[in-house]
Amino acid sequence: MNSVYLNGKTLPIEEACVSVLDRGFLLGDGVYEVIPAYAGKLFRLDQHLERLNNSLGAIGIINPHTHGEWKTILQKLVTEHGTDDYSVYLQVTRGVAAKRDHVFPEEVIPTVFVMCNPIPPVDDTILQYGVTAITLDDIRWKRCDIKAITLLANVILKQEAHDADAAEAILIKDGMALEGAASNLFIVMKGKIITPPKSNQLLPGVTRDLVLELAEVNGIPFKERPVMKQELLNAQEIWLTSSTREILPVTKLDNERVNDGKPGAFWINMIDLYRQYKQQLKEMA
Repeated sequence: MNSVYLNGKTLPIEEACVSVLDRGFLLGDGVYEVIPAYAGKLFRLDQHLERLNNSLGAIGIINPHTHGEWKTILQKLVTEHGTDDYSVYLQVTRGVAAKRDHVFPEEVIPTVFVMCNPIPPVDDTILQYGVTAITLDDIRWKRCDIKAITLLANVILKQEAHDADAAEAILIKDGMALEGAASNLFIVMKGKIITPPKSNQLLPGVTRDLVLELAEVNGIPFKERPVMKQELLNAQEIWLTSSTREILPVTKLDNERVNDGKPGAFWINMIDLYRQYKQQLKEMA
């Protein structure tokens, strides 16, 4: 099915239109979320909605729906699409104002848009051989903890990685590795999983948090602390996490092999734990 949700209505995507005066279109004034749905069941919905609420609050938009209303809207659209695996994209902008102005307008109604896209299975060659990444200077703004629709800097960085035949760009600021252009970052050093701590410099990833939960439950040593660029060169393993690409092993960075150039034992264990967690969810559906 090719239906989407827009401002209270489910309709064919070809019929979904917003005003040219919408502040999302004119100013990038809005936030978004991407939520996986496996076997028709939304994955980590509470955590995604909490992050959505935090992003909305950070830019002064009152959440247009309660948690229960969001669940109804999202689940209904997912159910209409069937029981395959989907990524659910939802976007909330400040809405349509009478004129283009940087100052927040009064008494505007947020624009709410939701669509589903199939999640393609991860290529077996990626799981077997890993992916390539490059390091780039972080050119983004200072509120990367807000999941804002203003993604031009991320787009430029991701395209630079693509042009270098890399799957991702790992972003560096003041000598520290923060995250990818569209992912969170993990390394393994001396038998411990390490990820940069949450701050305004990176997105609080839902998959990132799940990896840490799985590590804690299964007795795997981990630590949240700054990761220096130099440590990437000496890491046993490097991972990238996101809602739709899950956990990817980086086996080549800046044209140099990571360790022996193969997905490592810690990643093999973690991706197995992650798949078990997903399977339990599907069995509950």
